[in-house]
Amino acid sequence: MSRRLSVLATVILLLFVVVAAQSANLQFFRSKSLAASSLNPRNNQSTADVQRGTIFAADGSVLAQSVAGTGSTVYQRIYPLGALTAGVVGFVSSSYGTWALEAEYNSFLSSHSQPPQSFEQLLAPTSAADSVTLTLQPALQRVMANALAGRDGAAVVLNPKNGDILGMYSNPTYNPALLATGSTAVQKAAWKKDTTRNAEGFEPLGNVATQQIFFPGSTFKIVTTAAVVALQPQLLLKSYPKLVTTPLPDTTKTLSNFGFGSCGGTIAFMLPPSCDTGFALVGLDVGGVDMSQTANSFGYNQVPPIDVPGAVASYFPPASYFTNHLPQLAYSAIGQDNVQTSALMNALVAGAVGNGGVMMTPHLMDYITGPNGVIVKRYKPTVWKTPLTAAQAGVINPLMVDVAKYGTAYGVFPAALDAGAKTGTAQTGNGAKNTDDWMIAFMPASDPTIAVAVVLPFQSVEKTGAIAAGPVIRCIAEAAAAIQAGQPATGTATTCPK
Repeated sequence: MSRRLSVLATVILLLFVVVAAQSANLQFFRSKSLAASSLNPRNNQSTADVQRGTIFAADGSVLAQSVAGTGSTVYQRIYPLGALTAGVVGFVSSSYGTWALEAEYNSFLSSHSQPPQSFEQLLAPTSAADSVTLTLQPALQRVMANALAGRDGAAVVLNPKNGDILGMYSNPTYNPALLATGSTAVQKAAWKKDTTRNAEGFEPLGNVATQQIFFPGSTFKIVTTAAVVALQPQLLLKSYPKLVTTPLPDTTKTLSNFGFGSCGGTIAFMLPPSCDTGFALVGLDVGGVDMSQTANSFGYNQVPPIDVPGAVASYFPPASYFTNHLPQLAYSAIGQDNVQTSALMNALVAGAVGNGGVMMTPHLMDYITGPNGVIVKRYKPTVWKTPLTAAQAGVINPLMVDVAKYGTAYGVFPAALDAGAKTGTAQTGNGAKNTDDWMIAFMPASDPTIAVAVVLPFQSVEKTGAIAAGPVIRCIAEAAAAIQAGQPATGTATTCPK
């Protein structure tokens, strides 16, 4: 009798071991493949049948949330700030899938197996969704939207020390609620509207800040200056002739200053007034190899590793292109010809100069919490590029401060912000609206915690970066500084729209 009981106990023990081993296999080794399998019923459910995690802003505001639906809809995805944050938050649609951060962090926001907290959960895993908290500041988003005032364009604000995206707003934008509604007809109509290009060629569903590139104009002179400082520092002492127009090699064409003004001197003298003829000659002196190398060191021709799908690379021609295109090298040095950049890239350029030559990886996710409120993932700041040494960045930093103090950005920033900046006005050849107007900046110059880029494309011919983008970037810079100081993001500039 005792022998039979012993055998039975052994069999039960073995069965228990088999069950435990299979549970562990499913939970730890096969969970990802099973979760992604097309045979998993959860993957075939409508998005309205599954409760997703919440997306929070840095201040705790809800940006996306699943709430109880009506009728046959179990859950309805809502977006409390609507178009204000749609460009980065995205949407979840039963007809068109997920987009932006809803897509990037879908595996966390979707209901999925949670780590077991007890023996019972090891045998019967529980499923729930995580929540994502962003670095985005809604108060800053509102200022950005008000400052752009419905005009096509984009603005990006980041902390150059850690890559936190504090604000990212683009026009045109869209209403994500219409794509998340339970009505297929409403979704279809919204999709058609949001994927139709406007007169300037932009889709509301796109993110101008990360998905569109423009001629950077004179903001690119920061990269040209970096090429000199990093690779050919002897050119810092060279004095260029004071000219209105300069001839170009291998052609009868010439290059003239904006407004046909006269300028020249060393780089330190030419950057504040943004001397086109001088910097064109600087570019020719630096050469295509070093210009291309420097642009690439800042991240040109590479997609920025931001956690939002669809970002595109900025463009600077390869060195080989300039072998037989020297006139184009002169224009490329001043951000014209076929050089193009995104608002995100230009904010990163400004941030790298302000941050001692170190370009941090841009990101929107701050941390992710499980359903029990415990943090399951926190973003760890990482370096993306190091285009300059601290000493080299220290040469360019005060030159950008001079641009704000008495150069083309004079009068834009209050002295208290201690800003370094660069303006840009690029001719596009697009009829009456033929300039892409820019301004980039960092602040405070002594130890920057804010880097900003603003682009207003296809502006009328009488506009410049200072005139068009100046009032916008002032509002945004003041608001960002106020938020970091724990103050309301109202701004004090009289040019800021209310």
